Amino acid sequence: MKTAQPISIAARKAFVDGSFRAATVETSDGVVTAIRGFDDTADVVLGGDAVLLPGLVDSHVHLDEPGRTEWEGFATGTAAAVAGGVTTVLDMPLNSVPVTTSPEALAAKRAAAKGKLAVDVGYWGGAVPENLGSLAQLAEAGVVGFKCFLSPSGIDEFGHLDTAQLEAALTEIAEFDGVLIVHAEDPAHLRGDGALGPHYIDFLASRPSVSERSAIGQVIAAARRTGARAHIVHVSDGAALEEVRAAKAAGVRLTVETCPHYLTLQAEDVPDGAGAFKACPPIRDAKNQDLLWQGIVDGTIDAIVSDHSPATLALKEQGDGDFGLAWGGIAGLQTGLSAVWTAAKSRGIPLETILPLMTTGPARIGGLGTRGRIAIGEPAHLTVFHPDATHTVRAEALEYRNPMSPWDGATLDGVVESTLVHGQIAYRRGEQVSVRAGREILAKTLREVQG
Repeated sequence: MKTAQPISIAARKAFVDGSFRAATVETSDGVVTAIRGFDDTADVVLGGDAVLLPGLVDSHVHLDEPGRTEWEGFATGTAAAVAGGVTTVLDMPLNSVPVTTSPEALAAKRAAAKGKLAVDVGYWGGAVPENLGSLAQLAEAGVVGFKCFLSPSGIDEFGHLDTAQLEAALTEIAEFDGVLIVHAEDPAHLRGDGALGPHYIDFLASRPSVSERSAIGQVIAAARRTGARAHIVHVSDGAALEEVRAAKAAGVRLTVETCPHYLTLQAEDVPDGAGAFKACPPIRDAKNQDLLWQGIVDGTIDAIVSDHSPATLALKEQGDGDFGLAWGGIAGLQTGLSAVWTAAKSRGIPLETILPLMTTGPARIGGLGTRGRIAIGEPAHLTVFHPDATHTVRAEALEYRNPMSPWDGATLDGVVESTLVHGQIAYRRGEQVSVRAGREILAKTLREVQG
C-alpha cells in the first residue's frame, strides 16, 4: 500500500476535543502526529468558511457483498462514504450471501472486500437461531459485535430471535463482554407482509410505534437480567426514549441510535408510491421527530448513523409503488452529514452538538476505542467541510450502485470539499475517488489489516 506523505493542514476552525478552535494538524505515515496553533505557512491552509472535521464513523451500513452486489458493494458503498465525509464504516451481516453468521462467512466477506475499500471497514456478525452457542467463535474471528432481529428481517437466510433466544444471545455475549445490536420491532404488533397500496399512511399504520416500544422494553429487561451490553438500532419512535432514559439511569448497559431519515424527513411529506422513502421501522410524523431531536440535545441518543440499506431500483419500485411490496431500506450514506446539519441548523442546534454523534458515538458502539477524533496517534482521517455552502442532491450523481435517494432534489446545507483517509486525499468534490486507502478493522484486538 502506498505510504502517505507528511502533510500539515491549518484551519481557523478545527473540531478538536469537542469544540472548534484554530489549529494546524500535522500528519505522517497516515497518523496525526501533532496539533499546534494556526500556521498560515502549513502545506494546506483552509480558507473561507471551511472547517476541519475528524472523518465520520458510521456503524450501520449494509454493503451487501458478496452475493447481492447488484444492490451495493464494497467499491461503490465505500466511495459513497468517503464522498460524504465518512472514513470508517461497520458493515452489517446482511444482506450479503452468505450472511455473516460464521467464521467461514466472515472469511468470504473479507475476500470480497480485498482491494476495494475507500474507507476503513469493520464487520458485524449476526446472531440468528442457528448459531446461538457459537458466537464466541465468530467474535474471535474478528467481528466487532452481533446484530439480531426481533421481527422478520426480510431475508430468509437471516432469521429473527424470539424472546427466549434474545435472552440466550445476551447471556452468551455477556460471557465475553461483547455487544448485541438489536432491530427492535415486536412482530405481535406488525401487520403481515403483502400489498398495502401506494399511500404512505397505510404503510405507517402497518408498523405502529407500539411495536418499537414493546421490543425495546424486551431488550431492556433482558439486558438488565443478563448484565450484557445492548444497543438499539435505528430508533424511529421518539416516545420510546423515555424508557431508554430510565434504563440508562438505572444502570442498564444500553445505547441507542437514530438515523438521518428519521431526523430530517416526515411522514406528512412522503409522496404516494415513493419507495425511496420506505424504511423499517418507518419515518414517522413531525411531532415524533421533535421528540427524537430532544433526545439528540439531551444526550439520550448516542449516535446518528445512516442505516444505508440500498437495493435495486426494481426492488424499490416493485408493485408499481405499493409500499407493502417495495423493499424497505434507505440509501443515505453519502448525504447523512448534510441532511442532519440542515435540520439541526434550522432548529438552532450547533454543529458541535451533532458531530460527536456522527464520530465518537458510533465508534464507541462498535468498540473502536477513541476513533472519530482529531488527536495525536489517531488515524489521519480528516474531512474538509463547508457548513455555510449549499448543494442540491441529484440522485444520479451519487456514488451508490443504484441512484436513488429520498433527498433527491432537496437543497441541503453543508458541502464535503475533500476527505483524507490515512493521510491520503481520497476524495475531492467533483472528482472520482482517487485513492482506495481503506483498511479492514478486525476485533477484538482492533488490528488494522492493510491490503
